Amino acid sequence: MKTVMINYLAFVGVVAMVACNKLVEDPGGTIMAGQFYKTQADAVAAVNAVYTTLNSDATGDFPMYGRELNLMTDNASDNQNFSPSNTNPDVRAMSTITYVAANGRILKNWQQHYYGINRANIAIDAISAMPASVFGTAGLQARLVGEARFVRALLYFNLVRLFGPVPLVLHNPSGVDITAMQVARSSRDSVYAQIVTDLTAAVGALPGTYGAADVGRASSGAAHALLAKVYVTRRDWADARAELLKVLPAGTFAGATGGYGYALLPNFRDVFAKATKNGVEHIFSVEYATNGGETGATQYLSLSFTSFNTGTYPIDIPSDSSVSQLFAAGDTRKAVTFYTTQYNAATGQMVVFSNPYTPYFNKFVDYTISPLNNQSVSGVNFPVVRYADILLLYAETLNELAGGPTADAYAAINLVRSRANVAGLTPGLDVAAFRDSVFLERRKEFVQEGQRWFDLVRRGGDYYVAAQHRIAQHAAASLTDTLYPIPQTEIQLDPLLTQNGGW
Repeated sequence: MKTVMINYLAFVGVVAMVACNKLVEDPGGTIMAGQFYKTQADAVAAVNAVYTTLNSDATGDFPMYGRELNLMTDNASDNQNFSPSNTNPDVRAMSTITYVAANGRILKNWQQHYYGINRANIAIDAISAMPASVFGTAGLQARLVGEARFVRALLYFNLVRLFGPVPLVLHNPSGVDITAMQVARSSRDSVYAQIVTDLTAAVGALPGTYGAADVGRASSGAAHALLAKVYVTRRDWADARAELLKVLPAGTFAGATGGYGYALLPNFRDVFAKATKNGVEHIFSVEYATNGGETGATQYLSLSFTSFNTGTYPIDIPSDSSVSQLFAAGDTRKAVTFYTTQYNAATGQMVVFSNPYTPYFNKFVDYTISPLNNQSVSGVNFPVVRYADILLLYAETLNELAGGPTADAYAAINLVRSRANVAGLTPGLDVAAFRDSVFLERRKEFVQEGQRWFDLVRRGGDYYVAAQHRIAQHAAASLTDTLYPIPQTEIQLDPLLTQNGGW
């Protein structure tokens, strides 16, 4: 995906910079909306700027899909913990479930999501209002609007799962009156309805595939896939099955009609290899390129061993050794997900880690970089939705619909297990046992991929609390933690906002 940066007026919810943020002044140039949106190139650049909110931060802080969201979805789960070298109290609080409404990392996630939504809103409205004659490429105007609606839906999907009812803002503020920008929270049903509306529109506007110059953009298959995840989250199993069948390739399962060519990559390692990114398994990924040029476009999750030869610890670590022990000895995912040894080019020696914090995370390490520990220029993408996710969601959906696993439910989960060199599940499980098997498989498949906390929460109840209590520092976990607090700074800026219960 080509990426172009544009300066926009900041949205009111992105004014507070806290924690370890740094003020970066870059006057550049400002293009007012009335001077922009004149040409096809302007429209393309505007949508590219929407995508950049996923892989970079306007202030040079951690990007959303490269570290920031990971703190809320992985560090606050039973999979991941803060580095022993990390002294930031907001980061440490995420892992110990001692965060409060004033936590700077929660605020940053809120700000980044609404910053992206604001860019999407501007692009949707402005591009829709442009004369059709401006666009020399047939269907491009509708496609660009569809791309922006896809990203907006993704961002709202994250927000409603993290915070519950949130302000539903669909248009850029028309003035600078602060009171006009203050918005109350909309119900979860209203937010989900808008997500479904945006994704349904995106399905009709987006192509199934792109040419080489546009690889990485949202496709109609990605819209169907994200819509399926929305329905699964809502436990709307019938609609989830209908959407999943539109993603699954025709001929693979009964009723499947997908024509996108999605499949599992034969080797699990290739899911996280730069040479095979945006391949048949990647339905939608956030793009990273070596020396991509964007401010803050650093895949921080790759910094798992940037300083391994200096005596400091990685940026994050597994919650404890039990995470790696979930994998059977022959499970090929284990060596891709974790490492305990690395070659130190500076000394010519193989470093064997034996401290209590190993193994370390391995998925986002870019092994094409030289020297290897210069991971700040990693080009490994972050997969938001991949085909393994669709297979496991399909297995889960069929189990819930039928009150027990069907033959296709077993077939779907066993495709994922087979790729990992793990024996397939044997038929005979009841609905609860198969459900547990699916969630365990998801945990092993998606370590560090922003899925675990969402999975724990949508299972809910005792499953969530028990999972968090497995780790000693998570002893304070309760159902209060299945929604994050609304950031205190946002409540101070917007008196119409209310706080979640328990905070």
